[in-house]
Amino acid sequence: MPDPVLVLGATGTQGGAIARELLAAQHPVRALVRDPLSDRARALSAAGASLVSGDLGDQASLTQAFAGVEVAYAITTPFEHGAEEELQQGKNIVAAARDAGLPWLILASVAAADRAPVPHFLSKARIEQQLMDTAIPWTVVAPSYFYENVLGNRTAIREGKLPIALPADKPLHQVALANLGALVVAILARREEHLGERVEVAGDAPTPEAMAAAIGVHYEQVPLAELRERNEDLAAMYEFLAGEGYGIDTGALRDRYPEVPWTSFADWAAGVDWR
Repeated sequence: MPDPVLVLGATGTQGGAIARELLAAQHPVRALVRDPLSDRARALSAAGASLVSGDLGDQASLTQAFAGVEVAYAITTPFEHGAEEELQQGKNIVAAARDAGLPWLILASVAAADRAPVPHFLSKARIEQQLMDTAIPWTVVAPSYFYENVLGNRTAIREGKLPIALPADKPLHQVALANLGALVVAILARREEHLGERVEVAGDAPTPEAMAAAIGVHYEQVPLAELRERNEDLAAMYEFLAGEGYGIDTGALRDRYPEVPWTSFADWAAGVDWR
């Protein structure tokens, strides 16, 4: 029986996907949750996860959660209260892992965190560095854009269009959440190979035009200036993606992790009910 994996942020989009893939692979999961009575926490429990109460803002609760655990998958987020709070989450996680003597911390970051002038990339890069400056055995998993991000455009998609702030012909590296979870399962089975390593993740790189075609709608480019008026952080991200971009070698990833059932964006989109 594999060692239990403590998943932080387990009721979130990424953490929930990781927990589900671990459970599907017969890994015992301990899910860190703020509210064990929430609908998402109850769903995790029903799926087979053990619930552990804790909060990324409470270092003591994290230290207690890490005690006796062999490996944890940690996610931080700037999307509730900003990058500064995300940095504090990272500090709490690293300090708690150190104090608890955690044997292995797998930290979720983002691809290109160390070279993209994007606030929520830079906060993750700083957290990575905090971890790397310790003696904690670590691995960084750095996904690119998620296929599931387009689900936030369901209203526009129902109207026959896919709005993205990128040129129609610019490839966008991205990955399905389920594939990210399968990659984490693969990494867990190959611990020594991944200690002290950073893995950037993408399963496909379709253009926005190809994404729209796969969904069956028309592509509509959102002007960066319009996006910047709404959210400067996201505007900075799309400006980076429209230029240098993630630059991930998807072929090399497929070769290295043949056990991951890599899904193309088109195949993923074909399985979504867009109504």
